[in-house]
Amino acid sequence: MPTAIAHTLLWAALAAGSAQAAVSPEQAAQLGKTLTPMGAEMAGNADGSIPAWDPNGTPVPAGYVPGTDDYIDPYADEVPLYTITARNWKQYAEHLTVGTQAMFEKYGEDGWEMHVYPSHRGAVRPDWFYANTLKNATGAQLVDDGQRIEGNYPGVPFPIPQSGLEVIWNHMVRYGEDATQTYNTYYVDSGGNPVLATSAYSTSVFPMFRTPDELVGDKAWTMLRINYAAPARRAGEILLVHEPGADYTAGKGRSAWQYLTGQRRVRLAPAVSFDTPNPAVAGTSTYDDASIYNGSPERFNWRLVGKREIIAPASSYKFVFQTRLEDALGPMFLKPEYIRWEKHRVWVVDSTLKEGQRHIYSRRTFYIDEDSWAAVASDMYDGRNQLWRLQYLYGVNLYGRQAGYGSAYGAYDLLQNIYNLNGKAIPGGYKSGVDQDDKYFTPKGMARSGVR
Repeated sequence: MPTAIAHTLLWAALAAGSAQAAVSPEQAAQLGKTLTPMGAEMAGNADGSIPAWDPNGTPVPAGYVPGTDDYIDPYADEVPLYTITARNWKQYAEHLTVGTQAMFEKYGEDGWEMHVYPSHRGAVRPDWFYANTLKNATGAQLVDDGQRIEGNYPGVPFPIPQSGLEVIWNHMVRYGEDATQTYNTYYVDSGGNPVLATSAYSTSVFPMFRTPDELVGDKAWTMLRINYAAPARRAGEILLVHEPGADYTAGKGRSAWQYLTGQRRVRLAPAVSFDTPNPAVAGTSTYDDASIYNGSPERFNWRLVGKREIIAPASSYKFVFQTRLEDALGPMFLKPEYIRWEKHRVWVVDSTLKEGQRHIYSRRTFYIDEDSWAAVASDMYDGRNQLWRLQYLYGVNLYGRQAGYGSAYGAYDLLQNIYNLNGKAIPGGYKSGVDQDDKYFTPKGMARSGVR
């Protein structure tokens, strides 16, 4: 184990979930040496099943037209290294999340399996993002009971994390680039029937990354607007969310508005947060399940468990960009032939509900990819501490753009025998960049375009 990583895990053990000050200059000096510029281990693992980080990024495949958004699969010629099935999954249990093991126990005999491919580590970001991450390593710190980051520039706030809360913040303000997409969201009921929950057009911009030479301060991490087109009862609805880049203290944090066609006006929407059932997936997940986790961390205690090697969905180009979601929906789970799995190193963060706080989940465990800082899986427990739901992210690296795509994610409900898939663009429905100006992302902009 590299010395820098040993130091990191020692600090994590000492911190045990509390907010800590920035790391020492000696630790920060490992960024770009034994650690990648974003804080991942530069080297591969001992048996070679996880390769070294590739600073050149994901290779651009033959046939891709530069400047377009038709992201064809750069690994289309690869075949699975092995398949994990109901017969052999216990041999791989050390590399499976709790939720994945539960899927084998519940659905293994029904055909749940994992096709595991060679792993790839091509997550890269702009040079200014790396430079800011280096500044943050010694300059950024959590204050106000972990609800605010002080002294951070637009980059990874805590590339050498000392607590679970720092890891979660890295996920919450991970790098993003402006984009639009059209998508359909489905859930599959306990009878195996796919149900269209929503059809929508979403637009996202990331203000905090527009001024990389300035501290984040009060800048928004993202402004997200979703215009709903289906089902008929939701057609014309609009949701607008402004998510902060550094501050969830009282009076700050998320701002959300809704335009409802029946009321014909824009209203503040404070319920668009925490464990409110998300109508985008017909209430089968919560608002803070979106993108595996989002929003204020105030209701949970966060504990950094450490690093693990897990098998998770990755390099999902074929599924995300070239597959009709309707074709991939099986009666109990996504059809295994559409899902690519790889072994990756992740940070594991366990969270428990604070005394006196309310949430439908009593505990959640998150698995955050070391290269991108995106959460790639989670396990969620009910009030009896029984595993209830689990989630996966189906992400990709956008070659040529120094960014990732992390909009497609889904949850399996083990108690109700249902599952959902949200945010996956329809084929041809993804576009980098936006055509709208910032007025589009205001309550007045919503009102002007609302259906009357």
